[in-house]
Amino acid sequence: MGNAKSGALSKELLEDLKLNTKYNEEELCAWYQSFLKECPSGRISKEQFDGIYASFFPDADPSAYAHHVFRSFDTNSDGTLDFREYIVALHLTSSGKTLQKLEWAFNLYDVDGNGTISKNEIQEIVKSIFNMISAEDQKNLPDDENAPEKRADKIWTFFGKKENDKISEGEFIQGVMDNTEILRLIQFDEPQKIKDKLKEKKQ
Repeated sequence: MGNAKSGALSKELLEDLKLNTKYNEEELCAWYQSFLKECPSGRISKEQFDGIYASFFPDADPSAYAHHVFRSFDTNSDGTLDFREYIVALHLTSSGKTLQKLEWAFNLYDVDGNGTISKNEIQEIVKSIFNMISAEDQKNLPDDENAPEKRADKIWTFFGKKENDKISEGEFIQGVMDNTEILRLIQFDEPQKIKDKLKEKKQ
């Protein structure tokens, strides 16, 4: 991005983000200024991203989940997020359209990036989600999903898969759209915490 450090968003990028996210011009310019303040280079490193997540979850360990979220949004795999990748991440995780969200969720679960999801990959992401749920909250989970392995088994059963089967992107999206129970199981259930934190920061 040629003018990443100039302090002003390029017209092309502004139009692109207005088209692909829910944010208007004023919001995008404000986000950009705060982004540059935090990241003068115009890019967020994985460590900075981990730090942002850590501040949202002081009572838990979000590092593994943050790592996977970062990977899923680092579309050019250069180890950093530029402003566009960052805003798209914000938009999708907070209020993207269902299909966009599910495409992102598939990328999140497709840990090795080979275009399919295995049961091991489901377990890896579910485990990282569990690290963010406080021990107190874990006690309140139903018996058949109060451990990462149990929740992964439940998801796998919903998809009707055998142990070594794989799930394609189309199957994943269709399966989740057809069954709200799967949607609940594959996502982290505390986005409200993050929204409250963001509100505090804006005030």
